[in-house]
Amino acid sequence: MKRADIIELFSRLRELNPHPKTELVYTTPFELLVAVVLSAQATDVGVNKATKKLYPVANTPQAILALGEDGLKKYISTIGLFNAKAKNVIALCRLLIEQHHGEVPRSRAELEALPGVGRKTANVVLNTAFGEPTIAVDTHIFRVANRTGLAPGKDVRAVEDKLEKVVPTEFKLDAHHWLILHGRYVCKARKPDCPNCVIRDLCRYKDKTV
Repeated sequence: MKRADIIELFSRLRELNPHPKTELVYTTPFELLVAVVLSAQATDVGVNKATKKLYPVANTPQAILALGEDGLKKYISTIGLFNAKAKNVIALCRLLIEQHHGEVPRSRAELEALPGVGRKTANVVLNTAFGEPTIAVDTHIFRVANRTGLAPGKDVRAVEDKLEKVVPTEFKLDAHHWLILHGRYVCKARKPDCPNCVIRDLCRYKDKTV
């Protein structure tokens, strides 16, 4: 996709949604971190339902550690892979207390060293909690980047690296949210809503829906 088209693409997405935000509900970097860990292979809606009950009871590493693995499972049992996630969150809380004074670290390396935290989760936390211009590539962004021709790549890391190069600086902070929301509600997996897409004329997808 040409640079002029990329600028136009993000200009339109920005006009549609000037201040995009994550759909995960949180009030602190720690709450966001836990929510993102829980959201792997789960919906934001499902995670929000669980954390709405969990966070009033325990929303710090110390409080969640006090719940213990079994205590935590009671709150997140409606989320997929909750057994593994409970184990990771407890281990994550322990490490935050032992190595970071209970605070969420602000570096990628330190975030990725936490249990259950991969590159995508680290990017979300760096971007959403700390205002870093990182782009976390999930299935929605991977699909949009490839379909539109914005940043085609064979895997998520290839797409992320391409996006880092092609997204203009002025759009980088919010690019992650614009692309994920576009993929979630317009450029859907099974049947993209091309007739109602604001970037349809810029998109290189050959099988546009009518």
